[in-house]
Amino acid sequence: MSNNLTLELYTRPTCSDCQAAKEYLKDHRIDYVHKNVGEDVRYEEELKEMSGSRIVPSFAFYKSGLFGRKKLVKNVIGFEQNKEEIKRLLGLN
Repeated sequence: MSNNLTLELYTRPTCSDCQAAKEYLKDHRIDYVHKNVGEDVRYEEELKEMSGSRIVPSFAFYKSGLFGRKKLVKNVIGFEQNKEEIKRLLGLN
């Protein structure tokens, strides 16, 4: 991934855009941390705190900060309508 970013992907099992996003990442062998908000209420709380919403899929791009803390670089909500920006952040352009 470009710029040494890590990706956390927030999804729900009933979301078709989420499934498409996961398939795309799998097809391109992109590592990510999967956070299913339907399985764990803590992920939903994280999502609301990080993005201000409960909308999925939500792509959270982080870089390592001081003392190993992660720093949010960019949050992108939605896959299909933001595919080009996501590809750029993943270093696929």
